[in-house]
Amino acid sequence: MKKLILSLLGCGCLFAAQTGAQAQLLINGAGATFPYPIYSKWFDEYAKVDPSVRFNYQSIGSGGGQKQITARTVDFGASDGPMSDENLAKASGKILHIPTVAGADVITYNLPGNPKLKLDGDAIAGIFLGNITKWNDPKITALNPGVELPDVGIIPVHRSDGSGTTFIFTDYLSNISPVWADSVGKGTSVKWPASVGIGAKGNEGVAGQVKQLSGAVGYVELIYAKQNQMPYADVKNAAANFITPSLDSVTAALATAKIPDDFRFSMVNAPGDQSYPIAGTTWLLVYEKQKDAAKGKKLVEFLNWALTKGEGMASSLDYASLPESVQQRVLERIKTIKY
Repeated sequence: MKKLILSLLGCGCLFAAQTGAQAQLLINGAGATFPYPIYSKWFDEYAKVDPSVRFNYQSIGSGGGQKQITARTVDFGASDGPMSDENLAKASGKILHIPTVAGADVITYNLPGNPKLKLDGDAIAGIFLGNITKWNDPKITALNPGVELPDVGIIPVHRSDGSGTTFIFTDYLSNISPVWADSVGKGTSVKWPASVGIGAKGNEGVAGQVKQLSGAVGYVELIYAKQNQMPYADVKNAAANFITPSLDSVTAALATAKIPDDFRFSMVNAPGDQSYPIAGTTWLLVYEKQKDAAKGKKLVEFLNWALTKGEGMASSLDYASLPESVQQRVLERIKTIKY
């Protein structure tokens, strides 16, 4: 019987049973695809710590995560872009931002031989604005001396869903390009320039389109490019150095971040010689006052574990863990959750 129950749980079926022990409690969450690899690992590992609880997380994009936590259709949301004051005001109670890890948006592409490229903010903005349409454009070739770039059309690929990965990307471009800031702006969803590129759902969708289409370029979280064995560009940072996206360069950017009491902050185009410029943190979104006492208790226990034991797992998936001083601040905030 026990083997049957384990088999049903392993296939994703829900099975409630009393076998002399308490039934498994299901906690539902939805949101960002950016941290999906690390959250999946956390949920799997935490099941060994507390087998009485199971987490069901739907990777639907940050916009969806914000909407679902606001509507209370999930027990927690997840987003790589902080909720705006306007959206927070729509919620039926106070929503807390719990930062978890930081990561990198990388510029990945599909070219013959996939040479290692260098790009700066002007070139990236030009590509996604539709002003740079060929890979051998002088602005790109000037950044890549000695690299033979083909006379091939560029196909920009962007997210079609509400996305924190898009928030980080457009936050960066708004920071370095006045034209971008005035014409497109930043957000989990933006109005992309007409007739420029194609949309795809999720980091998975963007990675898939870039891998399939010759001449394509897109932005995805670092781990998705690595898992798909896709090339990604070094990007010029605020100190005018070309930086490879990595655990170390994201950690360098995170170390410079000024983090307010509500934990809503940006770390794009960070100062520092080794800071990668298109980096951001990701948050779990939870109500300060939990409606379900049992779920609230289990959620708080998980959050305490994630901000301590879970942080140590981040580097294996190329996410930067929060500095210890920030972890302590977040743990104090978790204590304010009432259930």
